[in-house]
Amino acid sequence: MEVMLLKVIDECCCECTTQNLNKTKESCPVCNNEGVTVSRITVEHLVTDDNRKAVGGDNYRICMNEDCDVAYYNVDNGIKFLKVQVSVPIWFKKDANPKYACYCSKVTEEQVIEAVVKHGVKTVKEVNSITGAMKKPNCKEYNPLGVCCHKIIQEAIDKGLTIK
Repeated sequence: MEVMLLKVIDECCCECTTQNLNKTKESCPVCNNEGVTVSRITVEHLVTDDNRKAVGGDNYRICMNEDCDVAYYNVDNGIKFLKVQVSVPIWFKKDANPKYACYCSKVTEEQVIEAVVKHGVKTVKEVNSITGAMKKPNCKEYNPLGVCCHKIIQEAIDKGLTIK
């Protein structure tokens, strides 16, 4: 099993509050991979309506294993939410569809790649102009990690540049 590692972004061009991705030794209860700290606010906003009342405690993690069905888990009380209990597809999970690069503006990885290939864009700022990404930032509530999508958009740009 491969663990996806994300680099921490210190700068963000969308003016949202970006939090650091804190790796933790508190492992996923299913696959035993390390998790990344996620705010309770993020979990509350992204679990499906019928699961929202089950959100309890504050010590949440997201499982970064692309093959694992667990989305969020709480290390203090054992609560866990599977991908099917989350209202948006989590972009780094294998079967994510659509694969969002910007959750707030509903811009997909495919749209970012298209902007690179068809319009020759090379920066996040240029992608934002063409696709409308990062126009309505509320990342803490809409991005499954609760952080700015700048890094996800950059990764999609990099994919597009390899295609071009």
